[in-house]
Amino acid sequence: MLTRIDHVMICVQKLQEGIETYARIGFNIYPGGAHTGRATHNAIAFHQEDYLELLSLREDRPAAAPDPGSSDARLAEFLARGGGFRSVAVQSDDLAADVAAMRRRGVEVSDATEGARRTPAGQELRWRAAGLGPRNALPIFFIQHLTPLDERKRQVPRAGDHPNGVLRADRVYIVVPDVAVAAETYGRVLGLPVPKIQRGAVIKADMAVFDLGPTGLTVAQPVEPGPAAEALARRGPGPFQVLYRTSSMDAAARFMASHGVPPPARGVRNTGEQAMFVGPEHACGAYIGFVGPA
Repeated sequence: MLTRIDHVMICVQKLQEGIETYARIGFNIYPGGAHTGRATHNAIAFHQEDYLELLSLREDRPAAAPDPGSSDARLAEFLARGGGFRSVAVQSDDLAADVAAMRRRGVEVSDATEGARRTPAGQELRWRAAGLGPRNALPIFFIQHLTPLDERKRQVPRAGDHPNGVLRADRVYIVVPDVAVAAETYGRVLGLPVPKIQRGAVIKADMAVFDLGPTGLTVAQPVEPGPAAEALARRGPGPFQVLYRTSSMDAAARFMASHGVPPPARGVRNTGEQAMFVGPEHACGAYIGFVGPA
């Protein structure tokens, strides 16, 4: 079963610069190590159960260009276009069964393959992952962790307890040109009913929210100038915002102000909650939102 948003992947030209950027936003974020058999390395900010990943190509990688069509080649192409929020990982508790179910629904999806990463401290983390094929080219992929959660949280010196008070991802947002068409596609891929379309007051878009455990995956069509319209014009369809549940928006804003981040934009969600967000120019190409008590 698909259980939650596992992590978001934000791709950056230089990993250390990305780490410094997200530390200023108030995340405890640390180098995560290199991926086995690939030219990539990452940094991780771990929350209660999900995490934020910054991904980049290693500067010490071989000088030869990656094989055309490979994961590293696609990442290099994405970075050449400016990088930013690239994809959303959806967690599964039985990936082989979920892949089989998707195929029965007519979804083109790869087999689950094993991956690994060794942290700077030498800890090996293992998982299975599956990606969608060209006929279902959505910016999501699927992951089943083989390393238990408590062990995965030990990959960073401090999991959670971020200066910005972030507890977990609440929603991720993917901008699309036609929300009705996109919602049908995402519903088929995820195996979920198509949600009722609602108006997103802060992102200024019509949206469909797919509930995945405590998190929501949202497809959104701009209806007026705002974050969704800006993202669609700047980069085209794709992920553009992750909204985090925080223990204190004011504390998060104070921390960011003390570290040179301009005051976040604020708005009121259609739920009536206050929310605020840091724009892509200060977050490596992503909107980073916060919702929670003052």
